[in-house]
Amino acid sequence: MRRRRRHTASMPDAPAPAQAQGQAPAATDRPHFVGIAGSGMSGLARLARARGAAVTGSERDDGPAAAALRAEGFPVCLGQRADTLPADATRVTASAAVPADHPELVEARRRGLPILKYAEALGELMGLPGTEGVAVSGTHGKSSTTAMLAHVLLACGRDPSFILGARCEQIGGGSRCAAAAAGGAGLGVLVAEACEFDRSFHHLAPRHAIVLNVEADHLDCYGSLDEIVKSFGVFVGRLPAGGSLLIQHEAAARIAVSAAAGPGVGVETLGFSPDADWRVGVDPAGPDAAAGGPSGDAGVTLSRRGEEVAAWTLALPGQHMAYNAAAAAVTAHRLGVPLGEAAAALSGFRGLDRRMQRRGRFAVPGAAGGAAAVIDDYAHHPTEIDATLRALRGHHRPARLFCVFQPHQHSRTRHLLAEFATAFEPADRVLVPDIYFVRDSEAEREAVTSGDLVRLLRAGGVDAEHVAGFDEAAATLRAELRDGDLVVTMGAGDVWKVAEALTRPPAAA
Repeated sequence: MRRRRRHTASMPDAPAPAQAQGQAPAATDRPHFVGIAGSGMSGLARLARARGAAVTGSERDDGPAAAALRAEGFPVCLGQRADTLPADATRVTASAAVPADHPELVEARRRGLPILKYAEALGELMGLPGTEGVAVSGTHGKSSTTAMLAHVLLACGRDPSFILGARCEQIGGGSRCAAAAAGGAGLGVLVAEACEFDRSFHHLAPRHAIVLNVEADHLDCYGSLDEIVKSFGVFVGRLPAGGSLLIQHEAAARIAVSAAAGPGVGVETLGFSPDADWRVGVDPAGPDAAAGGPSGDAGVTLSRRGEEVAAWTLALPGQHMAYNAAAAAVTAHRLGVPLGEAAAALSGFRGLDRRMQRRGRFAVPGAAGGAAAVIDDYAHHPTEIDATLRALRGHHRPARLFCVFQPHQHSRTRHLLAEFATAFEPADRVLVPDIYFVRDSEAEREAVTSGDLVRLLRAGGVDAEHVAGFDEAAATLRAELRDGDLVVTMGAGDVWKVAEALTRPPAAA
């Protein structure tokens, strides 16, 4: 049996990142951020302030994210009225969730202030002189891959800027401004997620792009998968000569999307197929597993044209996470990091918020020392749900796997209802609270319910039940969980509150 080489690489030198310096923002720059506590918006605000701007922001309600910004010295107004827009604001940036008739936007238009969407503001940063943009796109895996890439660059002594759609404590949170950019210089390497919703990523012009996957989602704004594929093509078409594209080899849309890349763009594929330019291999038990059980970390290999060039262990289980990590390794290599160093860094990556995040244990009543593991995850698309449930079952080997799934958006639930109905096969029990209502019309709200999904799940042999709310979900779990079980709360809304309730000390429950 061939012995696996670890943390090694045999590759030509990758191109070094650009080093030119950009211009400092004007001292009078006073951007105001509507929805400043959002993951991406707070990152933009932090980068703007680090570059010398006088930043303000607003939020509809208070919460931990807004409190954290205030603790850092950001003025955050609550209430979002016309009079919360500062008199000296020079421009306004709003998240995609902010409607056009929002009072602050109406007031900004009355004053004649420039109004930018989040993606437009991110595109401006990515276009700064002295900035080398890296955009991570795809239907799934953007936050995890972006966090992994940022972690690799930091661990390998680079000075990146980045903006994540989630918080990663290991790399200091959800954003970072390169030390060299403080006071207004270019951002150096800027790694950011490129979201396809509302065609937002068309505002970005990165030098390097990752297309992790292309699937049907956000059909409320696209209407069909064909339109989504075209949209990814427009995004890829913005890459410059000398730039690069890394795209999923197995994606049905690979040829169509790759064909949109202009001349001089280096296009390579990544996947599990032997025909991929970069091939990922996964040993779920890990290379150092004792007989009869997993080591806790999966073993991942990366091969280039049939030759293994790097290997590492990964704390996050599942083929999808191994694939995300490989995308980070290949892209870091493009930015000048030797593959061996990238592999060593990935072995130390511990994860990020709401991605198979361990929230604690639920002490089972009447079972001395007995407990059920509690995990929280952001999965809200059928492909993500299936991959995550299979990873959790294979890695943790629970006695029973419970899932509390909060559907996100009525339109997504309606468009993908058949796919959702087959995504929960790995679970032993599924509790489904009401659909998280966001960005939908009242007509969409009435078109589908959680009960519709539950009926389809039951028809397919899944033990599923609709629960009226989070309190009922937590009460049901407290009554049913036994020693050795695992429960995962799942969805892009606020279903994490169920995990929080289960792991809260009894006196505080």
